[in-house]
Amino acid sequence: MSSKNPRRAAFDILLRIEKERSFADILIDHELSKGIIKGADRGLLTELVYGVLRRQGTLDHIIGQFSKQRPEKLELFVLLLLRLGIYQSFFLDRVPVSAAVNETVNLAKELAPRAGGFINAILRNADRGRDTITYPDPVASPIQYLATRYSHPAWLAAQWYEQLGAEGAEHLAAAMAEPPPFTVRANTLRISREALMERLAQEGVTCTPTDWSPEGIRLNQSGAITRLPSFRDGLFTVQDESSQLAPLFLAPQKGERVLDACAAPGGKTTQIAQLMANSGEIFACDVNHKKLRLIKDTCERLGIDSVRTFTMDATAPSNAIKDATFHRILVDAPCSGLGVIRRNPEGKWWKSPADLEQLALTQRAILENLCQYLEPAGTLLYATCSTSVQENEEVVDQFLGRHPEFALEDLRPLFPAFAPLFTERGFFRSWPHKHGMDGFFAARLKKIQ
Repeated sequence: MSSKNPRRAAFDILLRIEKERSFADILIDHELSKGIIKGADRGLLTELVYGVLRRQGTLDHIIGQFSKQRPEKLELFVLLLLRLGIYQSFFLDRVPVSAAVNETVNLAKELAPRAGGFINAILRNADRGRDTITYPDPVASPIQYLATRYSHPAWLAAQWYEQLGAEGAEHLAAAMAEPPPFTVRANTLRISREALMERLAQEGVTCTPTDWSPEGIRLNQSGAITRLPSFRDGLFTVQDESSQLAPLFLAPQKGERVLDACAAPGGKTTQIAQLMANSGEIFACDVNHKKLRLIKDTCERLGIDSVRTFTMDATAPSNAIKDATFHRILVDAPCSGLGVIRRNPEGKWWKSPADLEQLALTQRAILENLCQYLEPAGTLLYATCSTSVQENEEVVDQFLGRHPEFALEDLRPLFPAFAPLFTERGFFRSWPHKHGMDGFFAARLKKIQ
């Protein structure tokens, strides 16, 4: 329901996410599009929803320290109200604790009147006892410590611990609990990055160039970007810096035929077109035909006409590319999204290790199907926004074991300027805590002539 109260609106959105597994960004955009919530309250609504989702594990841990009833045993309405209240009290400096408590109790009177006294007591006791809150010992119980202190599923914390060790895993877990940077990519078909930064400054947006992507710009805001004249004029598109690097490593050339096999919403597709100076042919395919509209709209806004869109299941032969072969293929594979949980924090609470195995099966099927469409001496870039080895290195190694006609290319000598982003085997791996961008993986494969 609509509400002028951002806290009530945040509660309604969090409730739908719990009950329906709806996506936070869609629900927030829908609520804000009504125009009922105004001014600073729009930012508060967004902060409350994303903040509670990012910190959910920590919030429940704090609640459990002051409630005789375990958080998972509480009624959903009560638990969500407590999460909202605790988040404001512990993580929002600009909201006084008294306001956080009082506003939450007022909501409780409306939504869960019988629990109002209980909620009031928990919030006030938590505030008074904040210095007594304990967490698992980081040495004796490192996984539980990471999970509760930084709010991540224990199985995911265990993966990071195995990959990065105690110190690296803690730095990553901390970074993954913070809001992500907001990054755009200059449309170099129309403007240079430097000129775009000047234009953005004229429009009241402060920004800085990204560290690695030559076309990327970090903005100091994420709201109302689509209202900027520079956006409407097609001078940029929203895309994280790590995502901007994958097309660079694909290295498409003018006049080539390129397949972007899992293309929606089109960020990498349009970047490939930029790198090719809007020449050649780009086949942008996706299993969801509705999402192809997003690609077409973005191409139209950016002034790109070298892209053709097709509906295609990348795991199976398709009439869309039946008689075609390609110089280069980008497989931005469907994945767990573990590298972007800062942006989609609700997703980390829905996933399990079993999901990774199922996704790996799909990823392998995509590679098996698409490799036949690559021309001899052609390049295939396999990429995901996942941190898991199971979806990345293992998928690539299993594919190479079945296909001696393919060889792994070491990215280090090919792109020496990006050397700190590459692993010892020449894979691209970015980490939020190390590189300030989303967790991303890419492997470049060459079809031996």
